[in-house]
Amino acid sequence: MPHTAFIAIGSNMESPAENCRRAMERLDALPALSVSARSSLYRSEPFGKTDQDWFVNAVVRIDTSLSPEELLKACLSIEQEMGRSRSEKWGPRIIDLDILFYDDLIIKREGLEIPHPGIPERSFVLVPMNEIAPDCIHPQLRKSVKTLLQEIRKPQQVQRMDSNG
Repeated sequence: MPHTAFIAIGSNMESPAENCRRAMERLDALPALSVSARSSLYRSEPFGKTDQDWFVNAVVRIDTSLSPEELLKACLSIEQEMGRSRSEKWGPRIIDLDILFYDDLIIKREGLEIPHPGIPERSFVLVPMNEIAPDCIHPQLRKSVKTLLQEIRKPQQVQRMDSNG
């Protein structure tokens, strides 16, 4: 039986919107995975390290037979193929793929934490996720994405760019 996962996509280097679209295409091209929904693209102010270019962000829902660990490896492989280097926390990046949710699993181990711990404070994740899955329930907080978005304490600016990602 396929599993459902949500992946956040972000970029703020070179051609960010194109980088996000290419990452979606690369995900969808994987044999054990299909993108079943994609949000619009959003321009988002930087989070954490604010003295850098704005990001383009999106969220995709996928159906996959990959395990969470295999999905993480696939995401890291796509990042590497697209030229991602991990030199600075919250720094500029050509592409960033983060697993937000995987079914209703709760996983916390070295290198893999699901649900992603930053979800409740990140408008750039919650706004696109709310577009495609507002009723998705956070398995630890037991709140919907829609509710988490309404409760965010320090929202970042997030502006919709287009209607079909």
